[in-house]
Amino acid sequence: MHTTRREFLELTAVAAGAATLGPLPSLGTRGVTHRATRVLVLGGTGFIGPHIVQALIDAGHEVSIFTRGRRNTDLFPEIERLIGDRNDDLSALEGRRWEVVIDNSASRVAGWVRDSANLLHDQVDTYLFTSTRSVYGRFPTVGMNENSPILDPDPAAIDEGRDLSYGIAKSTMEYELRQVFGDRALIVRPGLIVGPGDNTDRFSYWPIRIDRGGEVLAPGDPDNKCMFIDVRDLADWYVHLIDQQATGILNALGPEAPLAFAELLYGIRAVTTADVKFTWVDTDFLLDNGVRPYSDMPLWIPARGDRIGFQQFDLSKPLEYGIKYRPLAVTARDTLEFHYSRTPERQQNLRAGIEAKREQEVLAAWHSRG
Repeated sequence: MHTTRREFLELTAVAAGAATLGPLPSLGTRGVTHRATRVLVLGGTGFIGPHIVQALIDAGHEVSIFTRGRRNTDLFPEIERLIGDRNDDLSALEGRRWEVVIDNSASRVAGWVRDSANLLHDQVDTYLFTSTRSVYGRFPTVGMNENSPILDPDPAAIDEGRDLSYGIAKSTMEYELRQVFGDRALIVRPGLIVGPGDNTDRFSYWPIRIDRGGEVLAPGDPDNKCMFIDVRDLADWYVHLIDQQATGILNALGPEAPLAFAELLYGIRAVTTADVKFTWVDTDFLLDNGVRPYSDMPLWIPARGDRIGFQQFDLSKPLEYGIKYRPLAVTARDTLEFHYSRTPERQQNLRAGIEAKREQEVLAAWHSRG
């Protein structure tokens, strides 16, 4: 299900204030004097795009979006909509001028970034590319940062038409962008992006499951860390980075203080009225019983092997560049609001998280162990 304009406005209204938590400021751009800028957004109608576009509009920037014109066509009727296809039709972008382009829509097709960067080289000053934490590939140490090694790019794959893994595809896009834009490129590497509008359910599983109540399977070590970023904090930060005329490479992870998995679950519990009992099940028991980290148990990556540092990045640089984080309770509450705005069928069919029957089987096995 895609977010309609009405639903998006309702979601932003939820973020604007609630009786229990009070009004929320635009966290990432407080105290910044905005310089009106012409911004091109490649994408803009998916999950993160509408939040970024809204944040840009709220800050007084002039926004154009480039899409295929196939979904959420009623969003933002006041802005310029350019229609094309990143596979074979960028003609709508030719002969135009913007100060900044924000590229959110390149997923695994590295050639898209090569083509758009070459076309826009003389038409924009800064190219802000949404990459991913997955470019690091391995996470063997705690405190990794923007200078940590990343996966080797494979630019030959573009010409040869070979498919690339997600992480290598993104590292190849970063390489292609730097080849064209050099120090005019701004590369942001988010971790898991969460919040209202997210249809992957990779974070949503936990507020939804906890709100259902009962005995909840809690994975592994309660002190195991987890990291994510609310889509609205990312959007606000993008506006802040544009105002700073920032370039370079920045990770986009949160929260500011390390968050243990127990703190995550109990923090989410605080926004529901459900009667909940958490049962912490040993990591090895879960793995031996086929419970999969990150898919069956979203956000859970056991801190071992080459994943020791996956959920414990050094955030010094993003904090220096002004990233701000709203409370976990706000993200959890608004995620639930979004979930309950979806169709009954969609509410019953989550795209991530262990199925209820399987959860009960694992819990029963845990309780009956000798």
